[in-house]
Amino acid sequence: WLPGIPILLFIAVAVYHSRVLRWQTDERRAVEFYSKGLARIVDDWPRTTERSLPEQAITSSLYARDLDIVGKGSLFELLCMARTRMGEQCLLDWLLHVPSLETIYQRQNAVAELRGQLDFREEMAVTGEAVSIGAWPESLKQWGASTHPFASIWLRWLAAGLTLLAIGATAFWLTHGFIGPLFAVLVMQWCLVRYLKRPIALTLDGTDKAFQNLKLVSALLHKIEQQPFEAPHLQRTQKQLSSEHIPASEAIAQLGKIVDYLEALANPFVKLFNLPLMYTVQLAFAIHAWRERHGHALASWLDSLGEMEALLSLATYSYEHPEDPFPTFVDGPGRFHAEHLGHPLIPAAKCVRNSVDIGEPARVLLVSGSNMSGKSTLMRTVGINTVLALCGAPVRAKRMQLTPLRIGASLLVNDSLQRGASRFYAEIEKLQAICSLAQQPGPPVLFLLDELLQGTNSKDRRIGAEGVTRELVEAGAIGILTTHDLSLTHMDHEDGVLRNMHFQDAIVDGKMQFDFLLQEGVVTKSNGVELMRLIGLKV
Repeated sequence: WLPGIPILLFIAVAVYHSRVLRWQTDERRAVEFYSKGLARIVDDWPRTTERSLPEQAITSSLYARDLDIVGKGSLFELLCMARTRMGEQCLLDWLLHVPSLETIYQRQNAVAELRGQLDFREEMAVTGEAVSIGAWPESLKQWGASTHPFASIWLRWLAAGLTLLAIGATAFWLTHGFIGPLFAVLVMQWCLVRYLKRPIALTLDGTDKAFQNLKLVSALLHKIEQQPFEAPHLQRTQKQLSSEHIPASEAIAQLGKIVDYLEALANPFVKLFNLPLMYTVQLAFAIHAWRERHGHALASWLDSLGEMEALLSLATYSYEHPEDPFPTFVDGPGRFHAEHLGHPLIPAAKCVRNSVDIGEPARVLLVSGSNMSGKSTLMRTVGINTVLALCGAPVRAKRMQLTPLRIGASLLVNDSLQRGASRFYAEIEKLQAICSLAQQPGPPVLFLLDELLQGTNSKDRRIGAEGVTRELVEAGAIGILTTHDLSLTHMDHEDGVLRNMHFQDAIVDGKMQFDFLLQEGVVTKSNGVELMRLIGLKV
């Protein structure tokens, strides 16, 4: 037995070494987790687009790109801590859709609780494999909900029996040198596989591609299952993670093992024994049985995981911005009121804050001002903070009160060679979409229209601007228009519905200077000619 001692010691050291490597990996991820957090706090977070998002959801939005909700250096990039596609999809949905007031308050309460659970947020960031699940939730949910008729129970027993016969026939061949029984069993197995070819294909189709890195999903679900929560919304989310008295993490781990076995088919050694062991058939039976037992709950599990990751993203943002309050919501006509409102994507040292009040009686702010004075930034500030408020996050303001609002923004409008549409035509198409949104049932619309109808003459611009504004106001919308065409500042609206505001600038020592402070009234001068002269144009 003495020679066995070194072997046992080697095994013990190998096991300990693997644990040390795992601890090192976890610690590296923890360091990365906190390093990224510190970078965000000092406004030095990496503004790189590493996450691919569904283009259809973005292009159908009336504000996603206009307000920098998605894209490089966007709000989504700042917020998203998700490690799975489910979390990314859930957070994106929250940023692009208006929930009920009850849902908003539930999210706020959940975020407030998760904000203080630093250990849990760290565990969710470092646990499991350093990968993200590859497929979007819709394909996984469809896989779980799909049902394909499979073999009857007697065929399952037949497959198992033939496998045992193949093993016995192989042993008989090796001991007696007679291959006849093995050949006969292989023929029967081949016939059974041919008979089950279609149901096997339907069962296995896309399984290995749809379910990648399930160890990560299982590990994240396990952390959620073990964490104590007080917020009712978090408790409900946690209770959804079970099926037939089996935790979701355990069921997903079982599926992960089956998928691992399925991926092993790429191994030539496994292929060699595929038929005698009926390897593919047994895997198809196992996957079918798993889907029959847990498939109906899969969508709920994925939704719960995605929602928890979205809440953790908002909680991390809240933790890193302790001075940002949660907004309050009111019922009634459209309203937006914010004190010392700032833009969350502008570094704090450079961010100039303004107070904004839109609602009865002044439901439209017409903001005039020179180029680069801050008009577009003001609209983006109002819009992006509204998005934060609606998804349940804190806002960059001293205080903020609003009604639920649907957003329609026209700040980024481009022509399209493919569609043969000019910039002006693209803009009026978007204006029509915003007006149509305002006519539809739902919360009031917050419209944000930058340099309205630039592609036409001053007369048509004024007629169009008055018509669009009147249609939106009559539909109950509120919003902001910006312009440096001073003729628009004289638009006639009754009952003080339209309120003129402006940004001012000054030229000091040959340089243009802006204070970016919103002021009452119409701007008194423009800077277009001065800007052209400053860069050397002879005008």
